[in-house]
Amino acid sequence: MRAVVVGAGIGGLAATLSLRRAGHEVTLVEQAARFTEIGAGIQLAPNATRLLRRLGLLDAVAAQAARPSHVSFRTWSDGAEICRYALGRAAEDAFGAPYLLLHRADLHQALAAAVPPASVRLNSVVVGIDQDDDSATVTTASGDRLRADLVVAADGIRSAARQWLFGADEAVFSGTAAYRALLPADEVADLDLPDLGIWLGPGRHFVHYWVRRGELLNVVAVVTAEARAEARTGAETGAKAEAEAAAESWTARAEPGEQLREFDGWDSRVLDVLERAGQVFRYGIHTRVPLARWNIGRVTLLGDSAHAMVPFQAQGAAQAIMDAAVLGDVLTGATPAEVPDALDRYVRRRLATATTMQANSARAGDDFHLPDGPEAQARNARMSAYADEHVFLPQATGWAVDVLDDRRS
Repeated sequence: MRAVVVGAGIGGLAATLSLRRAGHEVTLVEQAARFTEIGAGIQLAPNATRLLRRLGLLDAVAAQAARPSHVSFRTWSDGAEICRYALGRAAEDAFGAPYLLLHRADLHQALAAAVPPASVRLNSVVVGIDQDDDSATVTTASGDRLRADLVVAADGIRSAARQWLFGADEAVFSGTAAYRALLPADEVADLDLPDLGIWLGPGRHFVHYWVRRGELLNVVAVVTAEARAEARTGAETGAKAEAEAAAESWTARAEPGEQLREFDGWDSRVLDVLERAGQVFRYGIHTRVPLARWNIGRVTLLGDSAHAMVPFQAQGAAQAIMDAAVLGDVLTGATPAEVPDALDRYVRRRLATATTMQANSARAGDDFHLPDGPEAQARNARMSAYADEHVFLPQATGWAVDVLDDRRS
C-alpha cells in the first residue's frame, strides 16, 4: 500500500517510520529545503519512549538525552520547594521506559536518520489534497501529483490540510507567550539547580532542565498576555505588549533585558539564569480548537494539525508519537480498500485521549499562574499533600498506558 505523509516534523517522521514498519511504501513530503536545527528542549515521558523502543530508536535518542532524577516545583519569590516527584530510575522501573530530556533537534535527527533519503521529498510545498473512492492525490506547487492509498497530514499547527478537510479554522492564541534560551552547563553550575525545575508565580511560570546529555540548560519562561500587558503603563503600551506576546515565531528575538523585566522580583536563581541567557527568543503559544473527527475518507490529520496544545504537561510530542504508533497499528495488514475504516479506528483510539490532554494542559497553565494569596496557598497545599502520598506526578497515570494494547474496534 502507498502512503504520502505531509510534514516532516516529529509527528510526520514518526508516522513515516510507523507506516514503514507496518509494511507500506511511504513518501514523506516537506516544504523546507533541508532539515535544520529548530526549537529547543523537549520532554519525553515513558508513554512516548516506550514507542520509540518499538521503532528501534530509543537507544539512539537516549544517547543524546539527559535523565532527570526528579522534578521540583518551587515558589516564585524565594524558590522554596512546594513538592518534588521522582523520575529517573524509579520512573523507568515503574513504567518500563525512561523519562528523557532532549534538544528537539536531537530527537528530530534520530527520527530523520531512520527514514531512507529516497523516501523524502524536501522543498515541496503541498497546495492541495484530493481524493475519490479509490485513491488520494497530493499536489505540490511544482505541479507534481502524488497518488496514494492514504494521506497523512502532519503539517503542524498552521495546517493547510485541516482547512481543506474541515473548512476555515485558524490557530488560537492561548493567552501565553514564552521566552526560551539555551545556556552551556558551566555557565550555571554555581546555581545548584534541580534537574527539572518548575517555578510557579502570578501570571508566570519558569521551567528549566538539562538537554544534550546535560551539556545545555534549556530555559522556558512563560508569561500570560494579561500579566505582560499589566506590567506596561498606559493602554497603548499594554496593547502593544499583548500583540507582541501573540506573535508566533521560533526565531523572534526578545529585546535585551526584556525577560528580566518580566520576571522582576523573582528568586535570585531565576534572575541569574535569565541574566546569563544571552540570546533569548520569544514566541506566542497557540493551540487548536478540538475537532469531532480528524479524518475524511483516505486522508487524516496527525499531531499538532489535529490537536495542538499548550506545553504545560509536556505531552505535545508524546501525543504525536502515540498517534503515529496507533496509525501504523490499525494499518498493519490493511488493503487499500480498508483504509477509510482503518482511519476511523485510528481516530476512535486516539481522539478522546488527545483532546483530554489538550484540556488538562490548559488547566495546568491556569493552576501554575494563580495570583498570590488564598488560591496559590491552596494549590501549594494540594500539591504538597499529593506528593506526600504519591511517588510520581498526577499525570503519570497516563504514562502506564500502552496505546498498542488498546485494539478496540
